[in-house]
Amino acid sequence: MSGGVLGRAALLARLAADPPLVRGLGDVARQVQPHGIDLRLESVWTLADAGAIEADPAASLPDVPDRRLPARAPVAFDATGRVHLAPGAYVVRFLESVHLPADLMALGRPRSTLLRCGAALHTAVWDAGYAGRSEALLTVSNPHGLWLARGARLLQLVFFHVEAPGATYAGAYQGEHLRP
Repeated sequence: MSGGVLGRAALLARLAADPPLVRGLGDVARQVQPHGIDLRLESVWTLADAGAIEADPAASLPDVPDRRLPARAPVAFDATGRVHLAPGAYVVRFLESVHLPADLMALGRPRSTLLRCGAALHTAVWDAGYAGRSEALLTVSNPHGLWLARGARLLQLVFFHVEAPGATYAGAYQGEHLRP
């Protein structure tokens, strides 16, 4: 089934594999959807300065990296495990780790409830072979802000078969935030 989206049965089978497609699920019955797996909020940061991306990494100056991620400051959860976010941009990390085999890639989409609360998640492609605990950009547009609880389901990760498995992800974020 080349190029198709994985359904619930296929997702459950991949979760039983070694390594599992996703580790750290809190509630498999609730997080595995008909066509994706929900990822939950672990932590939140504000952006504390500017980032930079060069046009051509090969042309970068010797002492200037081809990319510089902005500094960030953690946003503290209150005693009940919740945080109120004012309108703006935030980086969020997910609780679950993803382990994509060579024959699967994934796209992340915000859960509809997040959108209906006036916020959105922006994600990149999860390439075949990627392993890590991913981060995403959360933008809060609601002028009254957004309350989030640690462990809230924010993103649905949708998995696709790769038509002709070949090269796999070997970029800078391989293995990010994996616990030993």
